[in-house]
Amino acid sequence: MNADLHPALAGSRSVGLDIGGTKTHGVVLDADGSVLAQVRLPTEPGADGVVATAHAVFESLRTETGLALDGRLGVGVPGLVDVGRGVLRHAVNLGVDGADLPLRDLLSELLGRPVAVENDVNAAALAASALTGADDVVYLSLGTGLAAGLVLDGRLRRGPHGAAGEIGHVPVDPAGEVCGCGQRGCLETFASGRALARAWPTTRGFPSTALFSAADAGDEKAVAVRDRYCWGVASAVRVLGLTIDPERIVVGGGVAEVGEPLRRGVVDQLARLGEGSPFLASLELGERLVMVPPGFPVSAVGAAIRGR
Repeated sequence: MNADLHPALAGSRSVGLDIGGTKTHGVVLDADGSVLAQVRLPTEPGADGVVATAHAVFESLRTETGLALDGRLGVGVPGLVDVGRGVLRHAVNLGVDGADLPLRDLLSELLGRPVAVENDVNAAALAASALTGADDVVYLSLGTGLAAGLVLDGRLRRGPHGAAGEIGHVPVDPAGEVCGCGQRGCLETFASGRALARAWPTTRGFPSTALFSAADAGDEKAVAVRDRYCWGVASAVRVLGLTIDPERIVVGGGVAEVGEPLRRGVVDQLARLGEGSPFLASLELGERLVMVPPGFPVSAVGAAIRGR
């Protein structure tokens, strides 16, 4: 899949910020859907730091483009978001834990323009829909945790409690380890970046890159760890296929930077899951699976689309 947005998602020039625990990534999306400019800065922790970093990234984008950038700003953030009020309710990785942070109003007052705030995985799902041109899309994020963003009939599905797409907390092994959510054997304990780092720790580079490189080199232990990880991702894809039945399942997040080797591994595990089930095999889940193009700022682009 290339990084061109579907023509239906073209529109006015817009700005999106993806505020993460380590960095804030800002993009300017041109009217034709191309990325006109992008800036990354380390995220300062805490409520004041998050706002200050967002301000700095936005001003850097204005300087780089020489444009006023006076339209609505879209912002994607991890954690629980009250979209209607533009409030970040809980985001431990940002140092925002406890009191609600009225992020929309703070940024709108500081920048002098309207702001739309969205959960980062939901924002990425909008970009996934734009990349595939499909109205029924699941974006599966393999980040520190495991979560999915849902676009159904062209609209984001958040759920009345904001829990739609919390695929990482579906238990699949009653004898598995305790998950951070308090349940046991959740998908997140098998198929997240945190789970991969625990299973294949490394002091150099990214654990995902080290694992897949070692497996490709024939390391038997690495092959076993890789296959178990890909089974976990395939299990998440199976749940999404059976409950949502999307046209496309787009995989992104830090682990997904591995690219094609990860996709092949997950497709192989999906085929194994379907060996004893003609019904499951008939769903052809592997053929619906695509990866976010390497280096594509999916959450920031999605935030820009949300801003529109």
